[in-house]
Amino acid sequence: MSDRWDAAAFKTRVDEVLHQFVAREADLFAEIDPSLAPVATQLEAAVQDGKRLRAAFCYWGWRAVGQPDSFALLRAAASLELIHAAAVVHDDLIDDSPLRHGRPTAHVALRGAVRRRPRSAAAARSLAMLVGDLLMGMAGQLFATSGLPAAYLGRARPLWSVLGRELIAGECLEILRTGSEPDTEASLQVIRYKTAKYTVEQPLLIGGALAGAGGRLREGYSAYGLPLGEAFQLRDDLLGLFGDPERTGKANADDVRGQRPTALLAETWRIAGEDDRTRLRALLGKRGLDEAGLHAVREVMCRLRAPSLVEDMITARVEEALGALGDLDLPAGAADALGALANSATVRLS
Repeated sequence: MSDRWDAAAFKTRVDEVLHQFVAREADLFAEIDPSLAPVATQLEAAVQDGKRLRAAFCYWGWRAVGQPDSFALLRAAASLELIHAAAVVHDDLIDDSPLRHGRPTAHVALRGAVRRRPRSAAAARSLAMLVGDLLMGMAGQLFATSGLPAAYLGRARPLWSVLGRELIAGECLEILRTGSEPDTEASLQVIRYKTAKYTVEQPLLIGGALAGAGGRLREGYSAYGLPLGEAFQLRDDLLGLFGDPERTGKANADDVRGQRPTALLAETWRIAGEDDRTRLRALLGKRGLDEAGLHAVREVMCRLRAPSLVEDMITARVEEALGALGDLDLPAGAADALGALANSATVRLS
C-alpha cells in the first residue's frame, strides 16, 4: 500500500482478513455440534459491516513511526475490529437494541434458535453474550498470530489490558448512570472510557508500540486521539437521535427510551427550565415511547439549541486534535492520512 491514503482500499484489505479469519473460526466452532450453527452465523454477521477506523488508526500509528506497509501489521490492526465487534454485541445486549446496521442484533436474531425453549428470550440473550465473548477471544488470537515478531507484540501487549479495562469501565459507568439526572461531565466521562479511548487513542498507541514509537510521539498520539475519539462519539449521539435510520441502521428512539447518559441529553437538561424538565421527565425512559413522544423530545432539544452546543463541542475537539497532529513531526503520508481520518470520523451520516 502506498503512502497515499485510500480509505476504501484499506477497508477492503481489512475486510478480507476479518472475513477469512472469522469464517474459519466459525466453521471450527460449528463443527463441534450442528446446533451451534446459528451462533456461528452471528460470529460472521458481527464483522460484516464497519468503517474499520480502529484498524486504520492502528495502521497509521505504525506507519507514522516510519515503518513500511506490512500484512502482519494489517492482521494485528484488524484484531482491534474484533474487539469492537465484541463490544457492539455486548452493547446491543445491554441496551436491548433491536437493530444494528439495519439488521436484527445478535440477541434478536438468535431468538429463532431457541424459540421452542422455556424462557426463550433470556436464552437468546445468553447466546448473544457468548457470541461477544467469543469475538473478544478471537481478537486476542488474531493479534497473537498476526505474524509480527514476538518482541514487537510484547511491546504492545500491556496496552491490551488497559484497553479492556477502560472499555469495560466505560460500559459499567453507562449502566450505573443510565436513568439518573443528566449531567454533562458525567456523560463526557462515559464517552471517554466507553468509546473515545478504544476508538482512536488506544489503536494509535498500540500501532506505535508495535513499531517502537518513542515517548514524545506516544504523547502526541494521545493528544490527538483522545479529543478526536470524544468528537467521534458526540457525533454518534447526534446521529442516534437526529440521523436517518436508513443510514445509521439503528432506531432513533433507543437513547431516549433507555434514558442513556448522552452529552446531547445532558446539555439539553442543563439549559432546560422547569417546564421543559417536567416535559422531559414524562418522556425519558419510557419504553413505549412513540413517534410523537420522540418528536416532542427533539422539539425541546432544538428549541434550546442543544444540538448546536454539541456541534460546538465536536468542532472544538477536532480543532484540538488537528492542532496536536500539526505539532508532531510525522511523515507526510501519515500526517495526511491522520488528518483525513479525523474528518471521516466526525463528518459523517452513519
